Amino acid sequence: MIEFGTGGWRAVIGDKFTRSNIRRVACALARRMKEEGTAEEGICIGYDRRFLSRESAIWFSEVMAGENVPLFFVNLSAPTPQIMFTVKHMNLPYGAAVTASHNPAVYNGIKLFTRGGRDATQDVTDPLGAAANALREEEIKSVDFEEARAQGLITFIDPRDAYLDSIMAQIDMEAIRARRPRVELDPMYGVSLTGLCTILYTARCDVDVINDRHDAFFGGHLPTPNPDTLYDLKKQVLDHHAQIGIATDGDADRLGIIDELGNYVPANEVLVLLYHYLLKYKGWKGSAVRNIATSHLLDRVAEKYGETCYEVPVGFKHISSAMDAHDALIGGESSGGLTVRGHISGKDGLYAASLLVEMISVTRKPLSALVQEIYDEYGEMHMAEYDWALTEESKANIQQLILTDKKLPDFGIPISKVSYMDGCKVYFEDGWIIVRFSGTEPRVRVFAERDTMKNAKALVKTMADFTGLPFSE
Repeated sequence: MIEFGTGGWRAVIGDKFTRSNIRRVACALARRMKEEGTAEEGICIGYDRRFLSRESAIWFSEVMAGENVPLFFVNLSAPTPQIMFTVKHMNLPYGAAVTASHNPAVYNGIKLFTRGGRDATQDVTDPLGAAANALREEEIKSVDFEEARAQGLITFIDPRDAYLDSIMAQIDMEAIRARRPRVELDPMYGVSLTGLCTILYTARCDVDVINDRHDAFFGGHLPTPNPDTLYDLKKQVLDHHAQIGIATDGDADRLGIIDELGNYVPANEVLVLLYHYLLKYKGWKGSAVRNIATSHLLDRVAEKYGETCYEVPVGFKHISSAMDAHDALIGGESSGGLTVRGHISGKDGLYAASLLVEMISVTRKPLSALVQEIYDEYGEMHMAEYDWALTEESKANIQQLILTDKKLPDFGIPISKVSYMDGCKVYFEDGWIIVRFSGTEPRVRVFAERDTMKNAKALVKTMADFTGLPFSE
């Protein structure tokens, strides 16, 4: 019943995301900590603004108390990266955030972190999920939340200042103060509002905010920053003549960007922009890490500066591990998550947003001009992204065709190589296409990248026709 994917355990509220299952996860983790000898060090937990998030964090905490594991409870809704920072800052063996990130409002979930503030890897989550599923309700002990607080088993903490101070210490705040850019902010009814406003106001930015109230249904939209959900932010940027528009997803670990002309800047370009900025304008050095479904334009930037770009499976835990292994400068993914060496090991929308504001302030160039600079120096690559909901039958058919039988359509251009590291990725001399199943929802995703959007979409159409998926531009 409990299954951890690429971004933690996520499930529909009332279906698999239930009080009983939350208690199972907590109990399994507490017992794992005892086996490891880390239980006395404790664990921290935070939560976002989703329906039942705080209540779920309380249920989780009560079981930890029942197992006599000290718990540090972040008593205000908080960004997921803040919880990761807290695990690192307090040198805790584990941390947890109650969130389903960018999933629809009917979902909730739990993300787990390990020492150093890293996403829990599969060698942690697989046995943990199995242990949780094997537990019976009568085996699980708990202590009432307020009683556990009175006993000192649960302690309220507020790590926000330490987290924000850490970000501001790594950002050129003076350069931003000298420029005083106007920033339009859309937290998408999520948890980035206080943190980002604190950073931007401290840097003397002019800030306007939309979609800041608490709405567990996210205004009826997906809490994910993409071209379809940022119409209001585009209008704000144009109406207020702002230099940049920033949106963050539900738990603020990813972001979406609107330039000063009201254009959506794809997440791939944001990642490439920041890597280019760190290398060219700040003079930093280091390799890059991207997942298998992220732009190869990052590889071109790395190559120009004598660096390497490493490819890993989808899941930020793989990016974090590769960054550690190669002492990489930046790591990111096409869904808008990224991190930079010296910060936390997980993705952080607040840090990335702050660095982008620094970038336009230091370079004194409009965001659109910096995007053009990327094209001029490295050429253009455009990604087409499509996904489809699946039934069990349609999923099985595609798995059989692509992953078991390993059949492919005729794309009309020579294939350089094929990888099955994560789904099926086909490489061409001037692009690629990947088919993979979502690790958080019952969906299949097809991404393709080539020199023009038309050519990228043509690859997707070929694959969609071959696998029986309906395609429409």
